[in-house]
Amino acid sequence: MTDARKSRILIADDEPFNRELLEAFLSEGNYELEYAADGQETLDKTASFKPDLILLDVMMPKLSGFEVCEKLKKEPETSSVMILMVTALSDLGDVERAVAVGCDDFLSKPINQIELLIRVENLLKLRSVTSELERLRQYVDSMEDAFAPKKKA
Repeated sequence: MTDARKSRILIADDEPFNRELLEAFLSEGNYELEYAADGQETLDKTASFKPDLILLDVMMPKLSGFEVCEKLKKEPETSSVMILMVTALSDLGDVERAVAVGCDDFLSKPINQIELLIRVENLLKLRSVTSELERLRQYVDSMEDAFAPKKKA
């Protein structure tokens, strides 16, 4: 199944240079990009932009990337948004915390463009597979409902 719509990626980082670098790295891809400069703006932009993937910095003002990820993954409307944490933090404890709040993948700075692009594409493919499986499950459920014997009142 082909999807003509560009994949939507939200770049959430408080440093303008980092946002610009990620934009440059993703410029050759078929992506629609949006930007957020702090944790609260990330939540707001997620609600309005409806990204397929968020490149999420951990250390941001207002709400950390950990807090943003946890909030998004707990809400049914945003739980399927893929989240790639992009951070200078690299301690094992940081990775464990990212996984604990629902992060889908973790990339340490400095960012390697090839590694970033591979991870982005893999996460977007995974999301589309999940979406297709969900659509198929809903279709099967609706067909079962449509052909289920009607109960007499």
